[in-house]
Amino acid sequence: MDEQLDEEEFHSSFDGRTVLRILGAALGRAPLFFGFVAFVITVSILESYGTYITKLVIDEGMLAADWARTAALLFRYGIVMLMQAAAVFGFIYCAGLLGEWLQYDLRKRIFAKLQSLDFAFFDRTPTGRIMSRAHSDTSKVADFATWMLLDLFWAIANIASALWFMIKIDGTLALAVAAVLPPLVFVALKFKKRILGEFRKVRSANSKITASYNESITGVRVVKALAREKENLATFSSLTGEMYRHSFRAAWLSALFLPVVQIITSLALGAVILIGGRKIALGTITVGSIKAFISYIAFIMWPISDLARVYSEMQHAIAGGERIFALLDTQAGIRDRPDARAFSRMEKEIEFRDVGFHYTEEAPVLSGFCLKIERGQTVALVGPTGGGKSTIANLAARFYEPRSGQVLIDGVDYREYSLSSWQSRLGVVLQTPHLFSGTVAENIRYGRLDATDEELGEAARLAHAEEFILKLEGGYAAQVGEGGALLSVGQKQLLGIARALLARPEFVIFDEATSSIDTVTEDLIQKGMKSLLAQSAGLVVAHRLSTIREADRILVIDGGRIVESGTHHELLAKKGVYRELYTSQFRTEREEAAEEQLFA
Repeated sequence: MDEQLDEEEFHSSFDGRTVLRILGAALGRAPLFFGFVAFVITVSILESYGTYITKLVIDEGMLAADWARTAALLFRYGIVMLMQAAAVFGFIYCAGLLGEWLQYDLRKRIFAKLQSLDFAFFDRTPTGRIMSRAHSDTSKVADFATWMLLDLFWAIANIASALWFMIKIDGTLALAVAAVLPPLVFVALKFKKRILGEFRKVRSANSKITASYNESITGVRVVKALAREKENLATFSSLTGEMYRHSFRAAWLSALFLPVVQIITSLALGAVILIGGRKIALGTITVGSIKAFISYIAFIMWPISDLARVYSEMQHAIAGGERIFALLDTQAGIRDRPDARAFSRMEKEIEFRDVGFHYTEEAPVLSGFCLKIERGQTVALVGPTGGGKSTIANLAARFYEPRSGQVLIDGVDYREYSLSSWQSRLGVVLQTPHLFSGTVAENIRYGRLDATDEELGEAARLAHAEEFILKLEGGYAAQVGEGGALLSVGQKQLLGIARALLARPEFVIFDEATSSIDTVTEDLIQKGMKSLLAQSAGLVVAHRLSTIREADRILVIDGGRIVESGTHHELLAKKGVYRELYTSQFRTEREEAAEEQLFA
């Protein structure tokens, strides 16, 4: 999907604003940028001058049998070559450093931007596309600002310096050579544009073939069950035929391009030899001059024939730059107001007042939703999937903001506080625990980086995680692996709860936090959380209803509305939706336990 999208974006032509922004980014290291440009131009001038010296060696040294002059010219040529070698080192060094710095700078800016964006951005943007911006596109932009511009400057400098020396040698021959430049540029751009178009079609067809392979292999049982082999083969044959046709045209155009360039180049060479030969006969030009002209033609023709390749690569890089700057220009849907102040402490309650919310306008999730959670109170949300439970939790955490209505903290709209100051006072434990590569202690301390070892250990004990931590090789210093791969799901969840405890939150959110933990550990966690919840407000989104029996209030959420409210015992006595959910789940758990005992 991303590959196809990126391929479509490559069709865009040069965008001057994007080019200027790329150059602006490169000028963050102006000495390196101008250094490599100066070195490239210097190399081209020295190369042309070296050719001019070989003309002098032939005419004034060898043909004149003046060996002293020959030696002097060869010495000068050697100095020029040493200077050229130093300039080559200079531009490679400057361009290399500039490219690496530019990638570093862009990736740092992208990372900082991603940290500031809200959940809605990540909901609509695939992870693969974000990673492509941070890695592939930054590399392309760095190449544009260094090696591609190097090719461009080198080509311009080569052509300019070669023409200057040709005019210096003989203006008539220089005009003859210059006459073939416009048709050569026209042919190069035309051919390469068509070749690039065919290769785009080849890549597009290849993506479709890969997808067809994948679907046929992963869905092989369905294919055979419905006897779709012939139809699938016909579809696949059509795709491969399309790729073959475009590949054939690309190969044919590529094969034709070089002979056409050679024919045009031979016209210039023929003109030089024809006109130059007559001039030699008349004694108005030297053999060395003809030799120099032939070399200068190569200087000119090579960058022009390569111009379309550079143009194509630049087009890809600019498309990458457009995507990077589009990301950097993205404004977070949730951001601080200009007059936002710091949040310090929740004294009384958090309140949802007539809150309306939707992810898409066609499908509202909440409408006129009202709820109060007092400090020291634990409210649990239960109900069918898609009813709005997690949305309520996300709104409380300000991962999203209400489309209408308000979320109030002690009567103040939480949008009047800075986003970071409110979220830093939250303790959030999600259904899918995420650990970072590193040690157990580092992952718990992520909840509060300045916590002491004693505070860290206390949080682990309250979460009832210390028992399994001490059994690990290395204890708190044990590595958890990438994403916590070296721990079980239950162990990761316990560390996530310990991390939340360490943060000393004003408001605690559990979103299915105990769904992957056994009942014994679950009971211990509930006891360990009581002291924390006594000092703060708690919102629990629960699937396993056994985990919220001691909640101060249980709300049954369906269709974005509260359909039942009360304590566990009150709701069971009502014999409504909650009782039905509870008895159904309890029955299922008993059946599963019986099956485990039967097959144990």
